[in-house]
Amino acid sequence: MTTATLPPDFRWGFATASYQIEGAYNEDGRLPSIWDTFSKTPDKVEDGTNGDVACDSYHRLEEDVALLKSYGAQVYRFSIAWPRVIPLGGRNDPINEKGLEYYSKLVDALLAAGIEPVVTLYHWDLPDELYRRYRGPLNKEEFVADFTRYARVVFDALGPRVKKWITFNEPWCISVLGYNTGKHAPGRTSDRKLSPEGDGSREPWIVGHTLLVAHGTVVDIYRREYKEKHGGEIGITLNGDWAEPWDPEDPRDIEACTRKIEFAISWFADPIYHGKYPDSMRKQLGDRLPTFTDEEIALVKGSNDFYGMNHYCANYIRHRDGEPAEDDVAGNLDHLFEDKFGNSIGPESNCPWLRPHAPGFRKLLKWLADRYGNPKIYVTENGTSVKGENDMPLDQLLDDKFRQQYYRDYIGALVEAANEGVNVKMYLAWSLLDNFEWSEGYQSRFGVTFVDYKNGQKRIPKKSASVVRELFEKYIRKE
Repeated sequence: MTTATLPPDFRWGFATASYQIEGAYNEDGRLPSIWDTFSKTPDKVEDGTNGDVACDSYHRLEEDVALLKSYGAQVYRFSIAWPRVIPLGGRNDPINEKGLEYYSKLVDALLAAGIEPVVTLYHWDLPDELYRRYRGPLNKEEFVADFTRYARVVFDALGPRVKKWITFNEPWCISVLGYNTGKHAPGRTSDRKLSPEGDGSREPWIVGHTLLVAHGTVVDIYRREYKEKHGGEIGITLNGDWAEPWDPEDPRDIEACTRKIEFAISWFADPIYHGKYPDSMRKQLGDRLPTFTDEEIALVKGSNDFYGMNHYCANYIRHRDGEPAEDDVAGNLDHLFEDKFGNSIGPESNCPWLRPHAPGFRKLLKWLADRYGNPKIYVTENGTSVKGENDMPLDQLLDDKFRQQYYRDYIGALVEAANEGVNVKMYLAWSLLDNFEWSEGYQSRFGVTFVDYKNGQKRIPKKSASVVRELFEKYIRKE
């Protein structure tokens, strides 16, 4: 355990996302999102479930806020469901006042409890109607116009009570999992056994470009029309994990580690901080990677008031020889759990992709600080599932030792990075609640709160909730 500390103005709390917790999928005017449609398509979600009820947070607003307060949370990040606010989604479609009222009540309840809201505008639940009309972010002009109108509606309704805004959560996941592998909504892929539509070699790059332009456009509007009168700030949240070389003595594996991070993170961060896509991506993708117009670069470059960072784990990276596959989105390399010598990157969780490796968190924070001029970083998600948690007796599940250790290790690594000069100012644990884990359904639990899906979504705190609080009470210096 590190003996270093965090400054008195450091803030911490928990995060969630609308489709994963709200439920009430067809109440008070809400219409389907692409995730409603995708999750009800056979074989798309591993356990055949969906978010129709989820954690029923739409009906448990006060209960969730009381939980946050009992945990000592200073901040709560949640997302707005676009199809709850503008059910059809488009710029000329009706606004659903009941949807806005729910989020307004949530913001008021948080503020009354002394908890700061951090609001994500888009956490993957595109109105299904916009996908039907023009395939969502595959159509840059239409999507940017509709997202811009939606953002204005939310800014008008919740500002100036909300001071921290996130435009998009994890554009890599939207682009790659939705338009390359087909594992997430809308499920487009080149694999015709999985989807009748999609081109995984081109569509993810088009979608990523659209999301960057939409982000830059909305940030420009916020700064010109709302920032001064509301006193807030706005940024984007990017996901990315650390990379260690499979063979630490092979310069090709070392280079592949950088390329892996560039294809995952710098794809979006380089245009925002440097005004262009990474050279490694341009070299591999050629003209499949879109080109920014001068007008787009003017919007995108410099469009972060803070860097939102989602981070979970690490991999060993091994370079591949030969030409990359046309639908390769990783940078022509392998993601592995063991290195050349058989060393494991970390213990198994309940997710096939997640192996904890806390030193990688500190290293990635430093990598981001060095590459992007030490921006203000908000860690907007960090957490883990626990192997076999669903099948544990309740008392063992609630004493979630694996998750407790994860938070000790990762929060300790964050403190070390902060004391090395990284400008990290916020940490939000994923997640407040066990919830619908996208294509994994309800098989993996990430919450510091147990949700009893079989008995009315009852909530019971896990030990990890108090561990997170104890850690920050220990590390944050008193004024």
